[in-house]
Amino acid sequence: LAGKPYAIYFGYTRCPDVCPTSLARMARLRKQLGADGDKFAIVFVSVDPEHDKPAAIGEYVKLFGTPIIGLTGNDAQLKAIESSYGIYVNKVPQPGGDYLVDHSAAILLMDGGAHLVDIIDHSEPDPSALTKLKRLIG
Repeated sequence: LAGKPYAIYFGYTRCPDVCPTSLARMARLRKQLGADGDKFAIVFVSVDPEHDKPAAIGEYVKLFGTPIIGLTGNDAQLKAIESSYGIYVNKVPQPGGDYLVDHSAAILLMDGGAHLVDIIDHSEPDPSALTKLKRLIG
């Protein structure tokens, strides 16, 4: 990612709604940018290392039909990156012993120097998000 702008999203593959919607949206917006869509990377960081192993993350990001870098780490590594990006993550126990993960749902837009330049909110209209991406790669 060094020197290249990127959009980074923190989530998990078993997320029932926000994560797949956000990644599908990024794929759609990239496509709308045409050739300019290749000027930034999309990064998905799984915050659920218990369930999301590297191979599963690789298969998950392929579902969106655009290049997405899928990452995870151990608990200490994830806590460090979540802290550095200001991401909220909290396991929510479910009946039967499993859990869901509450997490920040914004897409962070980072410039080539890894500095935050903007945020795409989950509920933000696509035209506004597209304008932010154009500024990012402009």
